[in-house]
Amino acid sequence: MRSFVAIPLLILLAGLTQPAFAGEQTEPAQKAAPSDSKQARIDNLFTKLKRERNEKAAERIAGQIWEQWSQSGSASIDLIMQWAQKATEEKKYDVALDFLDQVTTLDPGYAEGWNRRATVHFLMSNYAKSMSDIDHTLALEPRHFGALSGMAQILKNTGRKEAALRVYQRVLEIYPMMRNVQNEVATISEELAGEAI
Repeated sequence: MRSFVAIPLLILLAGLTQPAFAGEQTEPAQKAAPSDSKQARIDNLFTKLKRERNEKAAERIAGQIWEQWSQSGSASIDLIMQWAQKATEEKKYDVALDFLDQVTTLDPGYAEGWNRRATVHFLMSNYAKSMSDIDHTLALEPRHFGALSGMAQILKNTGRKEAALRVYQRVLEIYPMMRNVQNEVATISEELAGEAI
């Protein structure tokens, strides 16, 4: 079962160590407010992600989306997020949660703070708390394929295969070339078909 958990965890953690989006500094100054231009960049990347049919190119686009998500707009929050990431990598989950609690308190509108906290709860097998944080993430960014993948994995781990399948299919509507999710959809579909016989 652990091997199935590792893949979605990579998705959830994929954007955590990405460098800042290089193209951001070359945006023209005449654009609207920074948050508006950031949202426009994210929207544009999602449009490209949905159309891309090359797996590696899609991964690069997804990486750029993660980079945008990771930018909170606050140097303090970005630093706390780095501390939380280091604690998570060292498996000091309680410490990571303390940091991430600070992030979600300081900026409850920052979706990635909720997503990272959901990831830590997932790693601790605190599925109910993880699902709650995933709900917060998706309320702020409904296209968050990492949060959706985590939700689907929790549903699968808790025996709710049909619900997991629906969520994985939603991920593929957003990110069609996500190979491990394609595999999950095929596997669960086969399992459900076998159970129906």
